[in-house]
Amino acid sequence: MTQSPPVIAIGLESASPALLEKWMAEGYLENLAELRRRGAYGHLENVEYHGTETEWTTFLTGCLPEKTGYWRPLRFKPSTYQLDRIGAFDFVRQQPFYALGPDYRVAAFDLPQTTLSPNVNGAQVMAWGAHDPQTERRSHPPELLPDLRATYGDHPAFNKAFGDNWWDADYQQSLEYALKAGISRRAAIARDLLKQEPWDLFVTIFGETHSAGHNFWHLSQDDHPLNQYADKAGFSHDPLRETFQSIDRAIGEILKDAPENANIVIFNALGMGPNYNELPSMFFLGEVLFRLSFPGEQAFSYSAPGTPLGPVVNPENADNWGEAIWARKHKPQRLREALRKCAPRRVRPILDRLLVKLESKLGPHKPGLIPPYRLAARGDRFWQIPTSWYRNYWPRMQAFALPSYSDGLIRINLIGREASGKVAPSDYEAVCASITRSLHELKDARTQAPIVKKVIRTRNSAFDDNPNHPDADLVVIWHETPTDVIESHTVGRIGPAPYRRSGGHANDGCLFAVGPDIEPGSTFQTAHAADIAPTLLALMGAPQKAEFDGKPISLARQKSRLAAV
Repeated sequence: MTQSPPVIAIGLESASPALLEKWMAEGYLENLAELRRRGAYGHLENVEYHGTETEWTTFLTGCLPEKTGYWRPLRFKPSTYQLDRIGAFDFVRQQPFYALGPDYRVAAFDLPQTTLSPNVNGAQVMAWGAHDPQTERRSHPPELLPDLRATYGDHPAFNKAFGDNWWDADYQQSLEYALKAGISRRAAIARDLLKQEPWDLFVTIFGETHSAGHNFWHLSQDDHPLNQYADKAGFSHDPLRETFQSIDRAIGEILKDAPENANIVIFNALGMGPNYNELPSMFFLGEVLFRLSFPGEQAFSYSAPGTPLGPVVNPENADNWGEAIWARKHKPQRLREALRKCAPRRVRPILDRLLVKLESKLGPHKPGLIPPYRLAARGDRFWQIPTSWYRNYWPRMQAFALPSYSDGLIRINLIGREASGKVAPSDYEAVCASITRSLHELKDARTQAPIVKKVIRTRNSAFDDNPNHPDADLVVIWHETPTDVIESHTVGRIGPAPYRRSGGHANDGCLFAVGPDIEPGSTFQTAHAADIAPTLLALMGAPQKAEFDGKPISLARQKSRLAAV
């Protein structure tokens, strides 16, 4: 064990800094407010795009995606137009920052998207209750996780909190109960591990902030479009705020067992806000590119810009969001549409199969959309992402949308790179520019505000084949205002479509730090998510790793002007 003060690091996964600050000021988060008063506080930013899917890799390695080459848990294969699930980062070239060898005792509990590292001298527990662990349930020593589960039980919300049915009141209420129970058990496990020995570094997370943000945002924030349906959820309180209050109390309990000289760090590398990107990235973008590739055709229901709009959709009779979107599939024959509406729900999948076969024979593009229930039957984890339903069309399109949970991802169907490429390398620049212009024409049909903030080019040329580049040639950054219906003169109108989750990721985070050498009540300039790992090592007195892109945040106590005089 080293002679430097130990570090206790606790992540608040995907918590909103704005809400934390508001609720601290209002007296709801007493322990966090006290930590803020006693120490330093500041904001963090993340990479401009793909931040949602690179958050944990950036934190764990202290490296940016351009170095790790990890952009998301999927990899596109241009030879087959298929998507391979690669899961979390492999940590071959870069190891977790806390893999410090025999000189440091480390306990890492329930960090998402990590791996068991042989260079960690201490305890490692993975996938006890993390929101999206993307790693196997195991531990080192091997008996540790089974012992913890036997003593404290499982997390009641494990793999049940992804949320794509905000209209289901029973789900919402049971989720709040499960999250609060999980918070209590997580705190008890953390206290147990802290008592086992004086660790040089103890690091864990509260993933419940992530789950609550996705599911409860509209129940908490009255400016969200879905807040009009909040009463149907049956809550007499704010479930998002109460989840955060439970975590605040849990942090207070955990820190009772922290060594007196410990440096305490509370952090989140990514934030949360109203969900403005999932519906555009997961649904609208695929249909936009379909209509651009096949002018005059629609895969989903069409209406002209300027026609009257319906209300925000409440798909209360749908089992899930994928089913609610699929129900809006374009069906050119009114008789077939009427038949589907009249059919009992239990026979609709059978009827849909028949309709798909019929439409593929009648329509000009015979492959047809892949029904989500067919993808689900194949075990495709992304069966509910509508962009993946267009996969049969991708070889025929000039560009197509890749499945994404965050930013819009566009792949150019390039001759010489894709197996059935349609765009010549000499036309690559012109096609990218044309698609970008069409995207900037898109407006929110309810407000006429533009929905595209920026379109980012990820390559310098058609055959820029740097293996660390993302799959997408173009990345669409959306404006931060949710919309359920878009339109332009080029592609017509798409929607109204049901929202998926009311809370979505935002590119902001924050960090609290309290310790013997940290100025009470101080602030630091906005830092980067890649700076968290170097900061923790600096507070431990551990050497920085050569591969880090981040650097330690300056938290040292500063002499006051009065003292200097």
